[in-house]
This record gives sequence, structure tokens and C-alpha cells, in this order.
Amino acid sequence: MALSIFAILIMFLSFFTQIATSRLTPQNFMTNSFGTSSSKSKDGVEGTKWAVLVAGSRGFQNYRHQADICHAYQILKRGGLKDENIIVFMYDDIAYNEDNPKKGVIINSPHGEDVYNGVPKDYTGKNLNVRNLLGVILGDKKAIKGGSGKVVDSGPNDHIFIYYADHGAYGVLTMPDFEDLYADDFIKTMKKKHELGTYKSMVIYVEACEAGSIFEGLLPKEWNIYATTASNSEESSWATYCPGFDVAPPPQYDTCLGDLYSVSWMEDSETHSSQAETLEQQYMVVKKRLTEAGSEGSHEMWFGSNQISKDLRSQYMGTTPGRTTFNGAHYNHTHQIVDQHQADILFFKRKVIRAVEGSMEKERAKKELEDVLSHRNHVDSTIKAIGTSLFGGNQGFQMLTNTLRSTGQPIVDDWNCFKSMVAIYEKHCGPLSSYGKKHLRTFAKMCNAGIQQNQMAQASSLVCAGTS
Repeated sequence: MALSIFAILIMFLSFFTQIATSRLTPQNFMTNSFGTSSSKSKDGVEGTKWAVLVAGSRGFQNYRHQADICHAYQILKRGGLKDENIIVFMYDDIAYNEDNPKKGVIINSPHGEDVYNGVPKDYTGKNLNVRNLLGVILGDKKAIKGGSGKVVDSGPNDHIFIYYADHGAYGVLTMPDFEDLYADDFIKTMKKKHELGTYKSMVIYVEACEAGSIFEGLLPKEWNIYATTASNSEESSWATYCPGFDVAPPPQYDTCLGDLYSVSWMEDSETHSSQAETLEQQYMVVKKRLTEAGSEGSHEMWFGSNQISKDLRSQYMGTTPGRTTFNGAHYNHTHQIVDQHQADILFFKRKVIRAVEGSMEKERAKKELEDVLSHRNHVDSTIKAIGTSLFGGNQGFQMLTNTLRSTGQPIVDDWNCFKSMVAIYEKHCGPLSSYGKKHLRTFAKMCNAGIQQNQMAQASSLVCAGTS
């Protein structure tokens, strides 16, 4: 009897010692000590479902990204996920923006309901940043500065869903305030999460231009992570439900309401029961919808563990009603689409058209449009001039930019070189902006071609002297 009491005391002493010296939770302790977790959700899936939702942009011209994320939250909430397990990153400058015709309301489709109501504001404004995002994924509360402090405090039997919607570029996911999440840093975080053993399986959906470059040649199958992207490593993703389209927003809206990949997976999720549709089946539905957009459409890609694609969606998104027999039906119209970067221009042009002639509002709208177009011209021309200088003429530069990496290769061999090239350009020539980052492929290809940092600095200094 005394021996049993002594053994119990030793067990609890070990428990509290580990709690004090690590991020181990009581749930993890019980799992680690006794081998299994007894927690099961209503759908019979063992472990807890976690979700991290990220809208990485700001500004009303990017309305669609926060609308996508809010819509995703509503789907997960209806699926039974708890707010304590859903972590939302959004700048939160859309719902009450002066350009929003319905204050306090965000919609993700022309006849859609409000998706903003009830969405947790975990990390907004300046707290929407790379440091906090990676800290949240790792469950590292010490890394968090600002915001709600919520993290993915997951255990070895848990399932994680990460959804990101924003502008992207070659090897990066963009964030507000000229901050980028580079693919190698994101993958290092996934590796650390895997090594910690704090999840059973993970699913990642990425809506961004050139999104395939985040995972191409970088995400091993052994980590139990399955990722799909709105585009491959070389192409744009697309906005939809835009003003002037056949299926357009209400007339008072001057901005696109959604993105094609995003509304495709979410509208499919609201059509089919999550307990009757696998991740792979949803992938095929979305892929078909993107393909049917025509020659301007993008190519949905998948990376990582193909085995996880056989899982039911309910394992990550909760139990949602809908057709219990999967038949592939998903929508009844072909979407018109617009390039992500041109969606921004569409917004600024419509503001000019809508403003009263001769008014101050009209002049401000014109100035906004002129500034955006001027910046784009500056970036395009300086990148071309730098490349031409480095490669001895326009022909050599064109050969570089048209060079494609082999399938399965990361987009760059030396990530430090890549980051340095971007920093050198911005030092001499000014910020790239989400539009300018479409040229990041040029910087990556410079590194792959052996261009040195001092060569880039000299060329950038000469080309951009007095222009930034």
C-alpha cells in the first residue's frame, strides 16, 4: 500500500516538473505516460481539431481575402470546432471601412450572408505578423507579442487545418506592412512542429499567386502534412465575384468578394457532407472548377502526404450537413475571374468612375490610381534595367527569366542569397509591394545563376539612384 502511494506521488511530481519546464499540457502528459488519449469528438475522430485562419492583406481593395477567411471560420464553427481551437489572423480593416457599403458586414459571394459576425479577432492590425503566426503554429506562447495569446496547444492525437488567403509570390507568402513569410522559414516551422510530435495529421490550404513555390521540393511526405495550393509555382491565382462580371457583387460594391480557389472549396464544403467527402474528392472538385475557368485559370496543386488525402474532411473541418453521397456536383455556372494584381486596379478604377466629377473625392481617387500605376511602372522598369545590366543585355535577361526549374526542385538553392537580393533591391529602389513581388522569381533566378550580392548592389544603386 505504501509502495503504491509512493508511486503515485512520484508520478504527480514528474507531471508538475514537466509542466514547469516545458510546454507539456496535462492532456499531452497523460498521452505520453499512458500511450493513448481518450478524447473523441462527436464524429468519432480521436483528438482535438485545431484551425489557423490567415488573411495576410489589408486595404479595401483586398476585401476578398478577409471575406474568404471569415467564411472559412463560419464553416468550421458550424462543423463543431470551438472558438478556443480556431485562431484567426486578419487585419480587421474591412468591416467598418469607409468604402464598405454595409458597415459591420462582410460577404463572400453576391447573395451570401454576413460572414463577419462572431469571428474571433485573435491577431489584428500590427499583431498580424510572421513572428506571431509561426509562434501560434508551434504552440509557443513565449514567442507571441500582442493579440489574444491563443496558440495551437495541440497534442500527438490532434488534427490541424491551416488556411491562408492573400497575395503571394515566388517563395513567399505576403503579410501586411511589407513583411513576408519565406517558404524556407515556413517549412522549418513545419519540421519543428513534426519533431515536437504535437499533431497526428495536418492539412494546409493556400490561396495565393505562385503558391506551389511554398512547398515544391520542400515538404516531405513523412511529416503527415497534406497541402493544396491555388496555383503552381509560376502562375497567378484569381479573384472572382467582381464588379462588372456576370455573377457580380451588389452594385454598391467596387471590389471583388472572393477568390476562385477559396470560394470553390468553401462552396463545395457547403454542398457535400464533410462525412461523405474526402480531401482528395474536394481537391478534384476544386481542380475542375479552376480548369473550367479557361486559359486564364490556374492549376491547383497538392504536396506532402497523399495518404492524408484519403481522410474525410470531417477529420479537420468538423461535421457539416450536405449531400451524403459524393457525386462531384459543385456549382451551376462558370466563373469569370481576374488576376489578383488586376483586381486591385479594378477597385481603384471603379472608385474614380463612381466619384462625382469635380469633387475632392474624384481627385483623391485619381491620385490613388495614378500612384499605384506609377509604382508598378517603377518596379517593372527598374527590375528589367537591373537584370539587363547584370546579364549583358536584354536577350540574356530574357533567357534568365524564362528559365524554369525542374519539377520537384525548390525555387532557389540559396535562401539567404534570395532574401539578400530582395533586401538589396528595396534598399536602393524602394518597397516592392504585393505587385512588385511578382518579380521575386527574377531574384531567385539571379541567385541560381551565381550573381553575387555586391553585383546586385552595384547594379541596383546605378539603376535606382534618385528614383526610390
